[in-house]
Amino acid sequence: MIAVIDYGMGNMRSLAKALARVGGEPVVTRDPDVVRTAARIVLPGVGAFGQGMENLRAFGLLQVLEEEVLGKRKPFWGICLGMQLLARSSEEFGMHKGLGWVPGEVRRFAFPLEARLNVPHMGWNTVTFTRDHPVTGLARQTDFYFVHSYVVIPDNAGVHIGVCDYGGPFCAALGRENIVATQFHPEKSQREGLAILKNFCKWDP
Repeated sequence: MIAVIDYGMGNMRSLAKALARVGGEPVVTRDPDVVRTAARIVLPGVGAFGQGMENLRAFGLLQVLEEEVLGKRKPFWGICLGMQLLARSSEEFGMHKGLGWVPGEVRRFAFPLEARLNVPHMGWNTVTFTRDHPVTGLARQTDFYFVHSYVVIPDNAGVHIGVCDYGGPFCAALGRENIVATQFHPEKSQREGLAILKNFCKWDP
């Protein structure tokens, strides 16, 4: 069973449908006891960093996530906001403390005005995978769907799995031990997205 964490930050149902399509057994939940019984955990989400952390705290999910992901080392995937929450802190609407599982900061896109790039970064863009990882396992350059205004800047570039370019390179996917995270939305990325969802369902870190 895969626990898809519902903490009030976006529609989790489309992700659950995509996981079911590739053979997973997703359960959308905010019940800590259900999370404890899951074999895998996914933290998706869209919206503001501070509100995301507050909702995880309000629903009593911070402790169980630490127990199951850091303690029991269950396979974990953070998606979009779920990836950003792994960082130490975010500057979105003031400074906010994150989970701190991946040392680094979340910052807004910043590039010269003459670049004339829109924020949020929305739509299809190419991810270049910089190292092998069981969850990716795709062509070195693959297109995925993005919607975001902020990016994770890890302290250690060694956690990068994939990078994308939007006014400069940014971390589009990261991984360490039993944790993997993507800034892009696999459930909106058609065949390639389904492929990595299937890989996650089989991943045994």
